[in-house]
Amino acid sequence: MAVEHPPAQTGTHAGGQTVPRAGEQTRIHNIGYRNYDGPRLGRAYARRSLYSQSLRGAYGLGRSAKSKVLPMILFVVMCLPAAIMVAVAVATKMDDLPVDYTRYAVIMQAVIGLYVAAQAPQAVSLDLRFKTIPLYFSRPIETADYVRAKYAALASALFVLTAAPLLVLYVGALLAKLDFTDQTKGFAQGLVSVALLSLLFSGIGLVISAVTPRRGFGVAAVIAALTISYGAVSTLQAIAFDQSSTGAVPWLGLFSPITLIDGVQTAFLGASSAFPGGIGPSSGQGVVFALVTLGAIAGCYGLLMRRYRKAGL
Repeated sequence: MAVEHPPAQTGTHAGGQTVPRAGEQTRIHNIGYRNYDGPRLGRAYARRSLYSQSLRGAYGLGRSAKSKVLPMILFVVMCLPAAIMVAVAVATKMDDLPVDYTRYAVIMQAVIGLYVAAQAPQAVSLDLRFKTIPLYFSRPIETADYVRAKYAALASALFVLTAAPLLVLYVGALLAKLDFTDQTKGFAQGLVSVALLSLLFSGIGLVISAVTPRRGFGVAAVIAALTISYGAVSTLQAIAFDQSSTGAVPWLGLFSPITLIDGVQTAFLGASSAFPGGIGPSSGQGVVFALVTLGAIAGCYGLLMRRYRKAGL
């Protein structure tokens, strides 16, 4: 609806002020505005859209060419060693792959950590910096929807990064005519391992990145958290092993994300341990590793929920 006021024919009031003449009327015209009567897609659609947009953004899709460079380079770097191993296995007719499926992510942890450090701040820090969080929550979307969508998107992107080279290894092993049953079992174990790794690393990266709206600070903090913790744990494990305190070696693995994953897959997925001397956790210690890992993932989710209850204001 539009309101039209005709040109006023004014008279002069005492004191020099002009006022409309008596009897003038305002006319209302219907110019076609209508209420929206289409489908209401609701929270589920908004959550899926946010997940899809965040997942695409983790690889620079739908963004500038500059944003695609780093994630695509890291993806190639993750897959290239696997392709080389497959080529060697096929050319030399090896009886098994040079690296177990469960060990590949541990070996490539530096690349994984760099990817998390680059993409976790991109997923959440910019929303904080430009204060777009209240705009999200002005729609039919709640704190839990935002947190789940962002967490699931980064975990999915990281799973793609870590599972792709395992797929290259698996396809190459089949082409090399290695034992189908052994390779399928190892491939499945590797997928379980990287799925757990993706959840843990994504949670840690998002929690750290959600603290600051400065993307650069978030990148540096994530790298520090992942690399310093691993370096400190590895050093202490090496010292304990050299001092013949082998019983302390597995327990020290509880204090670093990658050694947590290593302990879980050693205890439950039949992987060989990367700890000094190959001293992995026992079955009882493996239960502790699994509980700590799941607790860390749940803790990251809880901290994100708490953070965005305040950020949404």
